[in-house]
Order: sequence, then C-alpha cells, then structure tokens
Amino acid sequence: MNRVTKYLMAISITCLAIACKNNKSTMNGTISPKDTMGALTNRFADLQLLTYEVPDFDKLSLQQKQLAYYLYQAALSGRDILYDQKYKYGITIKRTVEGIYDTYKGDRTSDQWKEFMIYAKRMWFSNGNHHHYAQDKIIPAFSFEYFKDLLTQSDAAKLPLENKNVDQFADFMKPIIFDKSVDNKLVNLDKGADHVKGSANNFYEGVTQKEVEDFYKTKIDPKDPTPIMYGLNSKLVKENGQIVEKTWKVGGMYTKAIEKIVYWLEKAVTVAENDNQKDALQKLIKYYQTGDLKDFDAYNIAWIKDVDSKIDISNGFIEVYGDAMGMRGSYESVVSMKDMEASKVIAKIGSEAQWFEDNSPIMKEHKKDQVKGISAKVITVCVEAGDAAPYTPIGINLPNSNWIRQKFGSKSVSLGNIVMAYNRSNAKSPNIDEFYYDQESKDLQRKYGPLAGELHTDMHEVIGHASGKLNPGVATPDQTLKNYNNALEEGRADLVGLYYILDQKLVDMGVMPSLEVGKASYDNYILNGMMLQLNRLEPGNNVEEAHMRNRQLIAHWVFEKGKTDNVIEKISKDGKTYFKINDYNKLRTLFGELLKEIQRIKSEGDYKSAQELVETYGVKADQDLLKEVKARFEKLNIAPYKGFIQAKLVPVMDGDTIKDVKVEYPTDFVKQMMEYAKDYSFLPNIN
Repeated sequence: MNRVTKYLMAISITCLAIACKNNKSTMNGTISPKDTMGALTNRFADLQLLTYEVPDFDKLSLQQKQLAYYLYQAALSGRDILYDQKYKYGITIKRTVEGIYDTYKGDRTSDQWKEFMIYAKRMWFSNGNHHHYAQDKIIPAFSFEYFKDLLTQSDAAKLPLENKNVDQFADFMKPIIFDKSVDNKLVNLDKGADHVKGSANNFYEGVTQKEVEDFYKTKIDPKDPTPIMYGLNSKLVKENGQIVEKTWKVGGMYTKAIEKIVYWLEKAVTVAENDNQKDALQKLIKYYQTGDLKDFDAYNIAWIKDVDSKIDISNGFIEVYGDAMGMRGSYESVVSMKDMEASKVIAKIGSEAQWFEDNSPIMKEHKKDQVKGISAKVITVCVEAGDAAPYTPIGINLPNSNWIRQKFGSKSVSLGNIVMAYNRSNAKSPNIDEFYYDQESKDLQRKYGPLAGELHTDMHEVIGHASGKLNPGVATPDQTLKNYNNALEEGRADLVGLYYILDQKLVDMGVMPSLEVGKASYDNYILNGMMLQLNRLEPGNNVEEAHMRNRQLIAHWVFEKGKTDNVIEKISKDGKTYFKINDYNKLRTLFGELLKEIQRIKSEGDYKSAQELVETYGVKADQDLLKEVKARFEKLNIAPYKGFIQAKLVPVMDGDTIKDVKVEYPTDFVKQMMEYAKDYSFLPNIN
C-alpha cells in the first residue's frame, strides 16, 4: 500500500539552500519567520530541532484562517493517541516526565538533571520511549536512584500514580523505563520472530502473530474488489479467551480525544471553502463516530474529489509502519495550505502520469491501463501532529487503499516549506567534502542537490506510489507480503523516481535543466544507501526501519549486479571509503530491472521472493563501514536526525468571534511540549 512517507530525503544530509519566500511580517512579540526558518533551535543526543515558515498565511481570507485554526485544533487534539499506540505505558511515561519537569523542587543544575532533560526531549521527539527511527528502547543516562529522588521531590498530584504511593510507583516504572530487556523493540521484523509478541507497540494484547493472521483470514475475501483496510482503526486483544477488536471511535477506545477531534471538525464544517470540502469533513466526522471502515473509504473518496480548496487536512489513523503486521494506523494529522506557484512543477509531473506508466520498465500486465485522478501539488504546512511530528514527512501520497487509488485517484503533495527549512539548515553542511569522492560529484551536489531531491520526492509520491496494479485475485500487499511490504513499497516508489530522473522527458517537460540533475540524484542515493544512513544505527545493530531497508536494498542490489561492468566502484583512500558511479546509464538500467522485479513481487503477492530480496540486501549492516561512518560524522558534528518545533496559530478574538488568526513561531521545544501537555491531554494514563 501507499502511505504517508517518512521518506526523510536521502538528500536531507547533503542538500543546499534554495530560494525561499521572504515574509516581512512580525508576529506578536516573536521573531520573524525570515530569521527563524530552518534555524537551529535545539540540539541534543542525535537530534536537531528546527523551525519552519508559514508564508502567505496573512493573505488568507478570514474564513480560511478560521478553517485553518479549527483544523489545527483538531490535529493537536489527537496527539496523545500516538503515545498510547506506541506503548501501553507511553502516556504514563510522558506524564511522569511532565509532572517532574513541572514541579521538581530539587537542584536543576546538576549533571543528572541535565541527563533527565535529554531523556525528556528524546521521549517527546519520539512520541514515547522508543527511538523514533531505530525502534530501540531509549534508556536514561541517569540512575534509578535519581529517578526516585525526582519523584519524591515532585508534586505527587501531578504524577500518574494510579493509586500507588511514590515508592510503589517507582518500582512499577523501573523495568518500564530502565530495563532494556523489557519491551526493547518497538517493531520487531526479525526473520523467524513472532512479530506481534516481539513488538512493544500497543496494537495487540494477549495474541500471537498466528492468531492475528488466523483472525483476519476468516474476515478477508481476497477476491473482494473493494476491500476495507482491515484492522486499521482498532486494537486486537484477547478477552475471556475470545479475540476482539477494540475500535478507536467516539464511544470506543480513545473516545475522549476523538470527541475533541470531532468537536473541532464540526466547527471546521461551518467555514468550509466549498461543498466538496464540506462533504469530505462531514464524512470524516461520521467515520470517527461510527468507526466503520466503509465510512473511512467514503471519506477518502470525498477527500480526493476536493481539489479546489486552499486549506486542506489529512487526519486519522494512517501510517502503518508502527505495526509489524502492516495493518494498524498510527494517529497523525497535517494541516496545510496550497502553494499555487510552487505547485506548477509537481502538477506537470502528475499530468504526465499515463506516459510514465506506459513507458515504465515493469511488465505490461502489471501496468495500469488508465492512471486515474492524481492530484499533485506543493503545500505549506501550518501544523503537524501525531506521527507526523516532530519528525516529519516531506511528501504525502494518499489514500492508501489500492482500489480507491485505482478507481478514483489520489492526492500527492510535497511539503514545500518543510523542504525549504531542511535546505536552509543544510546549506553549510561540510559532509559533501567529507563523503563525495571527486570534485565533479561535489560540484553536482552543490549545484543540483536540492532540485534533485525535490524532483525525486515528487516522482516517488506522484508517480511511484500511484503506479502498477495487482494481478486479479491477489490480496492486498499487507496480507501477501506481510512484514516486507512496507520496505518494498517504498523501494518501488523510490525506483520509479530513480528510473525517470535520468530521462530526457523531465528536461523536455521543463522541470529540470539537464540530466546532470539525475546524476546528482544517483550520486546521493547510492552514497546514502551504501553508507551514509548507517550513521543512524548503533554499532552491532542491523537495519530495522522500512525506508532504511528500502534504500540499502536498492543500493546494495545494483552495486552487486553491476560489479561485472564496474558500474559502481568502491574506493578506499587515506583510510576512508567512497563510492563512485562510473556508468550512470547502466545504473539506470539496473534500477529499471529491480523496479520490474519488485512490481512483480507486489502484483503476484510473492512472499518468498519478497523475503529473499529484503533479507539478502536490506537488513544486514556492514559493521566496519558503520563504525567508519559514525566516526567521520562525529568529527563533523552533524546530527543524524532533524525535526521541527511547530508553528502556532493564535486566534484574535472579538468576544466569542474569531476576527483574525496570527502565526507565531516558538523556538523553545520544551515549552511547546509542556503547553501541549496542558491543552491536549484528554486520555487516561493507561487505555
């Protein structure tokens, strides 16, 4: 399936600044977006926090500003859901940390306190106590004895004690927070493991992987041409010996947060820009009220039809990477406004979707006869919440349902102001000189790196996820390819982008000046997939995350298959490793061959081949190269991950009426997290 892409630019580590809009307005005592966009506002552990600009928000009509504000509130109202989805005790950990930060009476200058604050910020960044990307449990650097002191010197009324005294609560939390052997891996995709029991997430309780598979075998008809997305909005549990779904809806699991989401969506309906948008919002409300996944399909179809609105929202249980079974959607929301000028390039790509499909190297029987309704645009993010923040996608392609995409089309967007913020942040990055082998490739990155990254993302989203079709009678890939589906779907979309970014077609369309852009894209992708992304792993670990598996799989496969012709050369010089592409055209041919094979695997539901491909090329990390990469990055002092402090929409009131909405740009991550805790904590400590 296709889903919101945590495809955090392969180019994010090398891209350079590009032109950005200049917003001269000032914001109620905060510094201007011109000064803050992409600025480093916080640095801790392996993370950097940035800010982004929301240009031209002041040019919206009052009705559009009101709509954006209501959707902003709806988005943030569900943020605690994700903490609970990621871990049964996620909200408990969160409120423990927040209670301590808010009320601790002891010394706030000690080294132990500093370590506590690093843990707190890492927890907020990851929406829980498992690393947002590596999936491993985050273990504090402060001691358990210090944790007990923190609890003792904090206001017990602000702690989630759940009828325990402070000592009992400390003992209860000790294995949850400090024991790495307890619930260590958020998502366990290891070959041969029970992927349900071995994962720490809160999507299942008391059931095994086999029980989950057997439960849905009785429900799913593989010949159904319009299947719902089974399991998307529920927790599967065993109660009194029976397996049941606990649906996330009004009156069901997470009801208090969902009621708030619905409250703000209902306000949004009153200021909808047009009838199509109003219809989509009403169908989203109905889905939240019923929990019926057929209502979710109806909402997605209505949402696709709304192509004229300036303001838009994706909201719901969408991202399924957090579930080893690839079924259950994590809560997330993105509120945005259309960037009309920037959308012209991505719209050109969308308008040629049928040409790209017809000329794809995949088998003819796997091509769509008619590519339907790809709506492609660049958006300006107003706020992100849940699984979209603080670590954000740069591209979104929705809905995920294959049959809806085939029959009704999809929306594909590039998050323009997020990309610009990354580019601004990386403008002075020293890693181009450190990791690229020769001056020619360095010059290509400096000249074309940002454009190459943007175009590849556009192709990935607009053409990649929308391409290809399943063979008749083949079940959806989450059922057939199981734990390998996510990596292969992202690989499929990446390969579409890679195959076409070295095609003269893009030059003829006017979206890039020359094929040198494609070469820059190839250099970056191979370097990232072969070595740079290893900086995100700890020594001894293998590759777990789906996008990282995808990139390594592609890079290692084409490297191995091109050895005879020396397509990609591995070079050792002065104790450092480099990768140099010697033949870009042959590399493109290899990308096409791998795309053809991955599409075949998806179309035929070939689990055995999926397993062999991912396990052979995408999982095992070269430990010697990993250590080398980390050592080289350490000297550069570049954090492997970046995320964002969110913009803040502030209503200007005239009594009970909103007469205007302003954008503010906070720069204090901790302050924002504590404000969110105060304003959007609607769920019990344990659900």
